[in-house]
Amino acid sequence: MRLVVIGVNHKTAPVALRERLALVGDDVNVALKQLEALTDGSVIVSTCNRTEIYALVPQTLATSKPASQSSVSQKSASQVLVSPSAGAQVANPAIAPVSNNAFSSSATLSSAAISAHIIKIKTWLATFKQLSLTEVDPYLYVHRDTHALTHWLRVAAGLDSMILGEPQILGQIKRSVHLAQEENTLSNQLGWVVDQVFAAAKRVRNETKVGTQAVSLSYAAAKLVTQIFDDLPSRTLLVVAAGEMNRLVATHIAGLGVGRVIICNRNPERAEALAAELRNPNRRVEVRTLQELPQVLADADIVSSCSGSMDLLIDKTMTVQALKRRRYQPMLMIDLAVPRDIDSTISRIDDIYLYSVDDLQHVIAGNIEQRRQAAVDAELLVSQLVVEMDRRFQVRQVGKDIEQYRSCTQGQVDKLLHESLAQLQQNNATPEAIITELSRRLTQTLTHAPSKLMRKAAREGDSELLDFVVSGLQDGHRSHR
Repeated sequence: MRLVVIGVNHKTAPVALRERLALVGDDVNVALKQLEALTDGSVIVSTCNRTEIYALVPQTLATSKPASQSSVSQKSASQVLVSPSAGAQVANPAIAPVSNNAFSSSATLSSAAISAHIIKIKTWLATFKQLSLTEVDPYLYVHRDTHALTHWLRVAAGLDSMILGEPQILGQIKRSVHLAQEENTLSNQLGWVVDQVFAAAKRVRNETKVGTQAVSLSYAAAKLVTQIFDDLPSRTLLVVAAGEMNRLVATHIAGLGVGRVIICNRNPERAEALAAELRNPNRRVEVRTLQELPQVLADADIVSSCSGSMDLLIDKTMTVQALKRRRYQPMLMIDLAVPRDIDSTISRIDDIYLYSVDDLQHVIAGNIEQRRQAAVDAELLVSQLVVEMDRRFQVRQVGKDIEQYRSCTQGQVDKLLHESLAQLQQNNATPEAIITELSRRLTQTLTHAPSKLMRKAAREGDSELLDFVVSGLQDGHRSHR
């Protein structure tokens, strides 16, 4: 398949090295362009947890067989023939066999050639990031052929992620593929592999439960929202404090399609920065002071709070007043703060769904175990899908080989026919003699390759191959009777 994967991830390299090897922004565009000279198509996936190069090793690295193996003897190459009309011996170069390297898609890449080229890509990566190969190489992993395909599918399905089964990586791979398409570094063959990976990853996620349960606080919070509310464009999210944890929660919940977001924060600059991340044409985002929290609470369907305050920010009185103004429409409150921002007694109020960080952690702990159990099924399915993809690739590849073989054979036949027509025009022999000679030469041309294969199988004692070829030829003759 010629597919290779070269990279580092959270399992093989410390975060300091991953930061230095990260390819982001314009780096990716430049890197893809430079990889054109080293690959037959490439995709770069770079996230906080991994930097990986998915590439096809160039077919031009294919090594030809020695002359003694790839060509017949001088005598058989010229095939001395006797012309019935002239009684003289004539050379027939037209029936010289086609050497293996004439079929570029059939030419095999030696393991040594692939290994040498992998070192070139490794060296390029280290140089591109202004590092020495000796500094980087101990942390790099390399996968080839079906192992590379298995790795790619496991990554796309979330089986190789820090959080088992997380769905974000598939979107990150799709963005990486889209960028490769824009830079014209996604060859047709690599594009076919990508399509197979995406289809297989979708099957893994649909047919197993590896990604069905929430296993991060932000993802668990988003799941709660979808379980309690529908018609999300009409809902309002209130974000109390704009720290990192709340930023993740807000990003997940806003990504569900919430139509309005209110951010209350002590620091207006940080609130505005978060607002800029969340704002889009279909979402209204407002920034308010923390003192305005009692007034805006009634507007919120969903509240996510995670401040560093030592005091309660939302008490029972404030919540009851907000519910009255909301006409007792339900509210989901998520308190991720320690110490807590929201009065725990609020959970006893009807129409209030209050979850603390401990509540979410309990949910996550159970879900992680379920995902681990589901991962066993997912890994088995990945193995089956890789076998299927490899078979489809071989069928696709042999189709090209057959097309090239037929084209080459047709060229030989056309040459023989042209020579025979020329002899007819020159009246060098009777039509019967020329047709007889043409028939004999065509027979030799068309039977040369299978005859050579049978002799090779006999010499090497490969009875299974010999029986397969002989029975295949016999079946072919019977089918044309």
